[in-house]
Amino acid sequence: MNGARISVTTEDGKPVAEATTDAQGRWDVQVEDPGRYKVTLDVGSLPQNAEARGGTNVRTLSVYEGNCSTALFPLQPKGGGQDQGQQSDDNSAFWTRAAQLTFEGFNLGLIIALAALGLSLIYGTTGLTNFAHGELVTLGAILAYGFNAGMGLGLIPAAAIAVIVAGLLGYLQDRFFWGQLRRRGTGIIAMMIISIGVALFLRYLFLIVFGGQTEAYTQYNAQPGVQVGPISAAPKNFVAMGIELVVLIIVGIALLRTRTGKAARAVADNPALAASSGINVDRVVRIIWTSGGAIAALAGIMLGLSQNLKYTMGQEMLLLIFAGVTLGGLGTAFGALIGSLVVGLFIQVSTLWVPPELKSVGALAVLIIVLLVRPQGILGRRERIG
Repeated sequence: MNGARISVTTEDGKPVAEATTDAQGRWDVQVEDPGRYKVTLDVGSLPQNAEARGGTNVRTLSVYEGNCSTALFPLQPKGGGQDQGQQSDDNSAFWTRAAQLTFEGFNLGLIIALAALGLSLIYGTTGLTNFAHGELVTLGAILAYGFNAGMGLGLIPAAAIAVIVAGLLGYLQDRFFWGQLRRRGTGIIAMMIISIGVALFLRYLFLIVFGGQTEAYTQYNAQPGVQVGPISAAPKNFVAMGIELVVLIIVGIALLRTRTGKAARAVADNPALAASSGINVDRVVRIIWTSGGAIAALAGIMLGLSQNLKYTMGQEMLLLIFAGVTLGGLGTAFGALIGSLVVGLFIQVSTLWVPPELKSVGALAVLIIVLLVRPQGILGRRERIG
């Protein structure tokens, strides 16, 4: 939207600066000091047939030193009084936006799928619903940031090292913590409650180490968009989606074709029978924890590429991960992939009709509907109880 006026003030109303949007609807204001600022869209500068979606034209932002903050003002057409040409333009804009949101939904769905894959494999082999899995996602992003911004490595080698370190930490988790609890006969419910405590511990450890501010990687931040048909995205998004697809395909082939993958599926199916068949169940579970930690870290790095890093990023994503796993079927790796793609598409495309602030509510709706209609999920199997 070209020519819309934006004004920025301090939280107590002191004027800071004004800006006007360009032909792509972009604007930029430089502020001297970090703090909280109010950003106001002048609705009088909008075309007569447009209005701010949700009825609000004010955003309050926290600006940190050395970082930029973003304020978005989604617009929607006003109802009534449109001629045929205007309706045609609106329809064209609607389908263009729908295509863009579908692409973004696939991007988000693939990130969720990476995180959900590890959670689903851990549940399938141990029966543990790990509420600390979101923190494994955050861990990967923070490790990559530490190697990238703290040690000066390029993002690609920093990401590779972060994935390896996160995989090692996943192994150590099971070797010295979860494995010890299993050997002591700790029940699944008790372990699930313990995982909530682990999540809280890690979250506030990240707050102490990383801080409460928002950060970004030192590379691949401000990339110009590439137009592919109706879709516009930064090159890093296409590369990230390619990496995510390759990793998911490799993991899928490993589960189907390798001895370890077949052993993991056997343990997920019946641990006692797998053990009696000569499979080292503890070894398989450790491999799953190692792989799950590494894949979750990769998901965190990819999430950090598409948005800024913060210590709660995994916690905020956890609901979407559980929604994807539940929709696909608990304990099924391929179900987690399908369910995550559906969730990603659903919450992004839903912003065509609902405010963006409420889009994650769709994940909760998916959970409720699946549990009511098909509790075992898309690829899950019914189980006999009693």
